[in-house]
Amino acid sequence: QVQLVESGGGLVQPGKSLKLSCATSGFTLDHYAIGWFRQAPGKEREGVSCIGAKDGNIYYSDSVKGRFTISRDNTKSTVYLKIDKLKPEDTARYYCAAEILTYTCSGSSDDYHFWGQGTQVTVST
Repeated sequence: QVQLVESGGGLVQPGKSLKLSCATSGFTLDHYAIGWFRQAPGKEREGVSCIGAKDGNIYYSDSVKGRFTISRDNTKSTVYLKIDKLKPEDTARYYCAAEILTYTCSGSSDDYHFWGQGTQVTVST
């Protein structure tokens, strides 16, 4: 059974950093593309980053490029999203998602079948 569990969210001040984790189980992580998405209240879900299967491509949306870093640790079956220089507009619920054998990942939620429950990130003073 494919499972994804996000963690690492919380309340942080602007300018600080945060590292989100997506712990996976039930499948071989290296065979899957993993995407990170976020959704703020009243807004559509936005794909912010992804990493392709088998060390495929890495994608960042223009809105986060230069501040977000995605990485994968296959030995721990975990994908990370490091967020630097947090801004209030980064406030959202962050989700990870998985899709099998996708070497060129995308930021479209339609391309992913498996989803976690999300972790809340709130950026505020």
